Amino acid sequence: MFRARTERVIKTIICEIVEECVNRGHSVSETLVGFMVKAVVLNPTNGFDVDHTLSEEDVQRLKQLCLDKLTEESSPGLDTIKMQLYFEMNYALRREFLAEIHRILEFKLSGVRREITDNRAKSRDDFHTLYHQIITYILLRSAIGSPANFNCVQDTNAALQSVLPLNDLGAFLVLLKKDKEQQLKELTMIVTGIRIFNEASKQKEELLSLHKLISDRSIKNELSITQGLVWRYTAVLEKLTHPNIQSAQCEMPINQLKQALYNVRQHESFLKILQRMESRQAKLSSVLKQLRQTVQPNTAIPGSTVFPLFKAVTKLWFELQDEAELLHILSNITVGLKPFLVSQAKRFPKAYLDSLLEATEVKTDANRLAASSGMAIDSGFEGSVEQIDPNLLPLEYNGFCGYMFVKRDGLLLPGNPSIGVLEHKERFYAFSSREAALAFASSPDDFVAQVAEKSKFFPELFQLLRLHQHFRNTAFLISAAASAVLLQREPGQSLWPMHINKREIGIQTDTHPVETHIDKSYEWNEWELRRKAIKLANIRTTVTHSMQTNLSHMRRDNVSQTWLPKEAVSQTMRESGSNVPNPQTYLHGLRGQRDATVLKVDLTRPVEEKP
Repeated sequence: MFRARTERVIKTIICEIVEECVNRGHSVSETLVGFMVKAVVLNPTNGFDVDHTLSEEDVQRLKQLCLDKLTEESSPGLDTIKMQLYFEMNYALRREFLAEIHRILEFKLSGVRREITDNRAKSRDDFHTLYHQIITYILLRSAIGSPANFNCVQDTNAALQSVLPLNDLGAFLVLLKKDKEQQLKELTMIVTGIRIFNEASKQKEELLSLHKLISDRSIKNELSITQGLVWRYTAVLEKLTHPNIQSAQCEMPINQLKQALYNVRQHESFLKILQRMESRQAKLSSVLKQLRQTVQPNTAIPGSTVFPLFKAVTKLWFELQDEAELLHILSNITVGLKPFLVSQAKRFPKAYLDSLLEATEVKTDANRLAASSGMAIDSGFEGSVEQIDPNLLPLEYNGFCGYMFVKRDGLLLPGNPSIGVLEHKERFYAFSSREAALAFASSPDDFVAQVAEKSKFFPELFQLLRLHQHFRNTAFLISAAASAVLLQREPGQSLWPMHINKREIGIQTDTHPVETHIDKSYEWNEWELRRKAIKLANIRTTVTHSMQTNLSHMRRDNVSQTWLPKEAVSQTMRESGSNVPNPQTYLHGLRGQRDATVLKVDLTRPVEEKP
């Protein structure tokens, strides 16, 4: 009850903020407003305490602060949050999109696959037809050439002959349907890998041009430009946040520069996620190179050695096909991310950054990692934090150095895992220098708390540094504090009156929107339905006739069982009664003389007389 009321209050606040933003000419989503409400409450400078009840004045102030943040012009921080929401809304459906592509592909191939698995070839012509169907399936599944192309069919036939000759097709036919489908997948993987390897061997370059795959050059170019901005902003902030900075330089808009750095860092992070095609192409090229070294001319290589490599090539090829299908979506996302960089570009043009840099060297991330690569922590280091060798671990703060973020008041420097990855409470941290790692290890809890506290001033860092676990319960606390206002109002009093939006709408209803349908077997009587159900149940368990055909002969045995008749005796209550004599009367003189007297004689036996 309380949670439902809480959600209703927060929903009302969000709706009012959205409506007010629309009135001011700013289109915002409820998700953005909800995130901004959380960010405003978490910011210590705003003076909200989620552990205590918010008054009506606090709620009004909360709404005003959110409106100011959402309607701020040329705000890199707001643009970063919008960028994060845009990316999450558009990139989250990638798996579903690929699943739909695979489902449609399997549906299109189901007919051909069914013809292959259900085939009962007996003659030689039937074997040739089945073999051609397998070739067609492999071509359609691999998307390398068309079954109508004679050269593609010949290449596939030659590759299939090396794996499954026509004479061995009988072993395929005796398999179960499930095993046939599995072997068909194996044949597709191996044959496709052989074709890709053969095509790549004909070319001088290692990369393929079979599918005319479009490389993500646009994403790479965008990433290069963004990384240049990242390095320049990092160099400027590294200079301005140095402990020996002059007081005259303290008047620089450091907070705005930090927001700009977070903006381009987030853009760089998203572009790295989008840049997948080139990495898979490089991996495919590496596997093909390994195949070339393994398969030498005029040398017999066992199938157990090369078949796994062919499967690996095909797997990468299918992944490249998926990426090719998604490339246009990724390109659209890349274009959609550009508007979120406008504010930082307007506020800090290139000439202004050059004036701040002066003679300062702009270091790239690679230069920083190379400079600190020889600063590995000694194996004899003793502390309260366990030391772990650098490997592919889920690093906290998205791989940035938490120590420098605290000491340089929000500066983001990439961590170098080669220095050493430190584990603390099942979380892994990387650092930009050996000194930073040792300082963090001396009091890790304090640094973790300071990172979370400093990030409250910049809400865009929640996503960039992956700090969601630190504010897991904050959303409900904010809702609970705001909903307490409802408990203080008078009964029947509306704290935020709902606005009524009026608009003119024309509605037209069809005469018969639903076609008439009369079901003759419809019954409204429940007992009639029960009677029919009982009748069907009885018929289901009753055998009336049996018949046997040539096809069903000896398929199954039918057994019926009856109960033999038997004599039974039943006994009821004993009945008794009395029997009285029948009355008998004899008349004498009915025949004979005319003057004779009629005599009546009673012949009835007395009751007392025993029979």
